[in-house]
Amino acid sequence: MNYSFLDFLTLVGALGMFLYGMKTMSEGLQKVAGNRLRNILSAMTTNRFTGVLTGLLITAIIQSSSATTVMVVSFVNAGLLNLAQAIGVIMGANVGTTVTAWIISLFGFSVDISAFALPLIAVGLPMLFSKKSNWKSLGEFIMGFALLFLGLYYLKSSVPDLQSHPEVLSFIQDYTSLGYGSVLLFLLLGTILTVIVQSSSATVAITLIMCTQGWIPFEMATAMVLGENIGTTITANLAAIPANAAAKRAAIAHLMFNVFGVCWCIAFFYPFSHLISWIITRFGPGNPYELNSFLGTLDPQTIELITSNRPLTDAHLISLQKQLLSLQVSVSYGLSLFHSMFNLCNICIMIWFVKLYVRICSAIIPAAPGETESDFQLKHISTGILSTSELSLMQARKEIAVYGDRIARMFGMVKKLLYEKNEELFLQQFNRIKKYEEISDRMDIEIADYLTKVLEGRLSAEGKDSVRIMLRADSEIESIADACYNMARTVKRRNDAKSDFTGEQYRHIEHMFRLVEEALEHMNLLLHKQHISQHDMACSYNKENEINTYRDMLKSKSIESIDGKEYKYSDTVYYMDLVCECEKLGDYVLNVVQAVAEKTFNTH
Repeated sequence: MNYSFLDFLTLVGALGMFLYGMKTMSEGLQKVAGNRLRNILSAMTTNRFTGVLTGLLITAIIQSSSATTVMVVSFVNAGLLNLAQAIGVIMGANVGTTVTAWIISLFGFSVDISAFALPLIAVGLPMLFSKKSNWKSLGEFIMGFALLFLGLYYLKSSVPDLQSHPEVLSFIQDYTSLGYGSVLLFLLLGTILTVIVQSSSATVAITLIMCTQGWIPFEMATAMVLGENIGTTITANLAAIPANAAAKRAAIAHLMFNVFGVCWCIAFFYPFSHLISWIITRFGPGNPYELNSFLGTLDPQTIELITSNRPLTDAHLISLQKQLLSLQVSVSYGLSLFHSMFNLCNICIMIWFVKLYVRICSAIIPAAPGETESDFQLKHISTGILSTSELSLMQARKEIAVYGDRIARMFGMVKKLLYEKNEELFLQQFNRIKKYEEISDRMDIEIADYLTKVLEGRLSAEGKDSVRIMLRADSEIESIADACYNMARTVKRRNDAKSDFTGEQYRHIEHMFRLVEEALEHMNLLLHKQHISQHDMACSYNKENEINTYRDMLKSKSIESIDGKEYKYSDTVYYMDLVCECEKLGDYVLNVVQAVAEKTFNTH
């Protein structure tokens, strides 16, 4: 078996294609699917049990748990699934992948999804040149999906070809009689092989070859199958490298789920293996444990004759060949059943600890600064199911208050961005603000859709007024997010132009930011209140007047300073853009307060 440096470079390139496909697929998904796909996935994963069923069905259809878990990671990265939903789907994927093992056992082949990659590229490529943004985004998603599977295909084909050269591993038969030490050794071997081959299905095939050749006994093969369940998690963890904290948590949850499952199975390893053997012996073709002892009674020449493809005429040899094939089938069925039973039992145990998994994963992978789990999901309302009318209005009111708090955090990020001098940290902060703006757009649509559904129900005139007011407040808060993003873009343009402000200009902007921040804080205070007094309204109007007056003063002073050549004209353009955007933001804040004051969300 030859493996050159060029083969190694091909392996690295395949990994790059895989990661790029993952990134492109995730970004295209966010643009094209958005609200609709999230509603479908939310309906399919309303609880942990339906989530498991969803993962099982998807994996059984596409014949790749790696592909399913990678898609789940991309869905989490795009904000279409939360961590608890993702864990349920991943659990189901672990069972779904055992279908592949059964196909290998029953038919000797598996479906190769990569065969569809090039046709998918042919479909997606024209869409990339479409003038319609939806078609273009769909093209990105299809291209990313195809590149992802091409990457997986090349990962498998560019690793050392152990599946065609299993004799490389024949030396391990010397380590099969060390008791639990052998079990742990072969578990580790299964893990490493799956990490290398990038496919648990391929590693199951390698394990079947080694076991049916008599190099390892049945229980060592089952230990390798356990290791393969750990090794297969590497694909999702690779996919999560460029993703956000939530996606990384989904990937680490996959690893934890399989590792904990292997731990309990190792504790009951021999009884569990013997149970599988009893089932196959009782209801299947024979005892999988007998293969090794059967081969041990034969001389090498006889084994060579009955395992070759040459036609046999000796009745005794034909009988031995039939017996060998029967025992090989029993080993194949035994390993497939062990794989299925392990994953089913693991789900039955672990499905009750999903919330614990979420807490552990959140502790292991902390959110990035300014990023929380709630950034990707609505907190109080579900877009799938409506509550009673009164409860629905209360939930929507709470969600709008959360929306306001999130936008206030976004404004805080803009303040930090203004003073950030490190280019890398600046881009990180700018991208975070951009992400918040996208989340804000999605929240605006989802809250509005939810309120529209509520409006279609049986509501009193007072309830309909409340919905109309909340729709207005929702729209104005989204405008505040747009203003924040516009300010961030202005700061980026200033930095790209190598421009800067004077100390006096920084002081004026700081004061304007402080006024806007106070207005936002007061707005959020009112969003959380049940009733608004005249004094509350007066405070908001006074703050808006302060912002307007200060804006007018800075505009006049700026013109004078340009005439007096105190400021550079290019600097002043960015400076006044920030000041004017702050004034617009103040207007939107007052609009929210006016909407709330019109009727204080009181549904009674």
